[in-house]
Amino acid sequence: MYPFIRLVSTYCTARHRRRLTAAEESRLVFRVLVSDIDFYPELNNGRHLTLMDMGRLDLAIRTGIFDLLRPNRWGLVVAGASVRYRHRLPLFSRFVLSTQIVGRDRLWFYFHQKTIHRGMICSAALVRAGLTSRDGVVPTDDVMDAVGDASVSDGMPDWVAAWSSADELRPWT
Repeated sequence: MYPFIRLVSTYCTARHRRRLTAAEESRLVFRVLVSDIDFYPELNNGRHLTLMDMGRLDLAIRTGIFDLLRPNRWGLVVAGASVRYRHRLPLFSRFVLSTQIVGRDRLWFYFHQKTIHRGMICSAALVRAGLTSRDGVVPTDDVMDAVGDASVSDGMPDWVAAWSSADELRPWT
């Protein structure tokens, strides 16, 4: 089941937390609950991604991007992700979810997200996401101008650019 209570909690607490620039890191603290586990019992691989959605929501709210959605008739969309799982997150363990925009190109923002437990990175994801309108994907320059934040310049680290380029080679048939 989708964690609606966590979603509402993330939304409400983000509204009262310190404002961030788009270049700053969001950090949320979660605990692995019974509804999050698989057979082993540890955080399910799908739940890693669902909680990462909440990290991006927190960042969108705290940077002011979320406030632009309704007046501009924009929506948030994920266009790709690559996840690496390294260590287990056992039932009831407390962990930190770190979310940061590490780059952008003409249409997409690139987020690096990590789950951290006892100083170890348990999973890490690179997520390509953006904003959409009736006319298609909103250029990142337009988003940054609307927010009034120039902290994330156009461009990205080599490892992000390599992932993005490799993803373009993927056959979609």
